[in-house]
Amino acid sequence: MNSREVVLLGFGGPTRTEEIRPFLDRVLQGRRIPRERYETVVEHYMHIGGKSPFNDLTQRQADALARELRQRGVDASVRTAYVNAAPFVGEVVKQLETQGIKDPVVVILAAHQSPASWDKYLGLIPGARYVPPYYEHPLFVQANAERVGDALQRLGKTAFEGVELIFTAHSIPQAMADASPYVEQLRRSAQLIAARAGAGSWRIAYQSRSGAPMDKWLEPDIRDVLRALPQEGISEAIVAPIGFLCDHVEVLYDLDVDAADAARESGVRMERAAALNDHPLFVRMMADLVEQCAA
Repeated sequence: MNSREVVLLGFGGPTRTEEIRPFLDRVLQGRRIPRERYETVVEHYMHIGGKSPFNDLTQRQADALARELRQRGVDASVRTAYVNAAPFVGEVVKQLETQGIKDPVVVILAAHQSPASWDKYLGLIPGARYVPPYYEHPLFVQANAERVGDALQRLGKTAFEGVELIFTAHSIPQAMADASPYVEQLRRSAQLIAARAGAGSWRIAYQSRSGAPMDKWLEPDIRDVLRALPQEGISEAIVAPIGFLCDHVEVLYDLDVDAADAARESGVRMERAAALNDHPLFVRMMADLVEQCAA
């Protein structure tokens, strides 16, 4: 049986209430954020239970990937590593060195490339082989299409007639977007997923922006899009967070609370598609990429 060491590398999140502020301090790294905004984010975490499910969901992805690889005859050890939470990537690097592992396969937990979501992760684990971007991988597309289809069923619909499909991703500064393939890759993902799900039309909106108000970030904001739908004669919408691989605060608060409030106030019936989490097709995709990268 072949053997392979795999690392799922991601952002991380606070796993209990007392970790929220230290976590935010690491994320902000001394940047001057208005205290009011800082406390608002703390409140968002408290609203969803005083922690983020990011790490638990990522561990479920890792466990499922290990099982899938073993079923394929690969004796795989799959561990997680985070930039902003334990197990920190630096600690994982030391563990790998101690164990004499020189060439692990790394899956970056972001489907679309930007300096913030992809570039900063490259090189964090010396000697590693990184799987390529997977924003248009057929299994990534199919898994997301199934999540959209589930949301359509929850609306009581069998087709998208009268239902607007809105894909969301994290907003980033316009200058950062201009220097990366982020927007182009998002559009490609959206195009493929919509076609697979059977949606004749779709649009992309952005969410969870931060930074100074005078700085230009990617738009439109999902809340503005939802508020404008009635003017187009649209009263139902599916919001699919394809820019996020698992449910965490940007999904559970920014969409399920903030965007949902905007939809309700505008008279729009909104259904949020689930993030991929440990969808079997997503797990199969990771296994395929790991095997290809290892080969």
